[in-house]
Amino acid sequence: MDSSWTLFIDRDGVVNEEKKDDYIHKWEEFKFYEGAKEAFEIFSKKFGVIVMITNQRGVAKGLTQIGDLNHIHKNMKEEIVAAGGRIDNIYVCTEMESENRKPNPGMGLQAIKDFPAISLAKSIMIGNTLSDMKFGRNLGVAINIFLTTTQKEIVLPDQNIDVVFSDLISVARSISS
Repeated sequence: MDSSWTLFIDRDGVVNEEKKDDYIHKWEEFKFYEGAKEAFEIFSKKFGVIVMITNQRGVAKGLTQIGDLNHIHKNMKEEIVAAGGRIDNIYVCTEMESENRKPNPGMGLQAIKDFPAISLAKSIMIGNTLSDMKFGRNLGVAINIFLTTTQKEIVLPDQNIDVVFSDLISVARSISS
């Protein structure tokens, strides 16, 4: 794996702790998983492009303000950069129904337009839901990595899951070795 590879990555339940039956509304509620910032430092050395793909329908429901969501993402990126990592862009779908909403590939297709060097044959998707994995399949990434951070029991084999890890730092350490 070299800088010709792209990382597509989900947010809630992958990078940060999810709130059970709720959304992250404010930066003060955002809690990085242990090792997540370190993982981005490793990913930044391995991947040419790193993009976050996240559904945030709390905005459409009127539960989260777009300004608060932007503030969360600004602070998240700043902390990741301070730890030696990076996210090249964040793609967000705030609508309830949209071709951009995962598992549809719309946000990934936009990323390909924005970063023409992306090769799906050299792309990985990391997520914690079957919707994330279906997004990866629908887009055509080479490898779907499922994290068991929020779903401890999954039935394998699953046509949408290629590899399973317990957390983001485990993925990063595996990729770097």
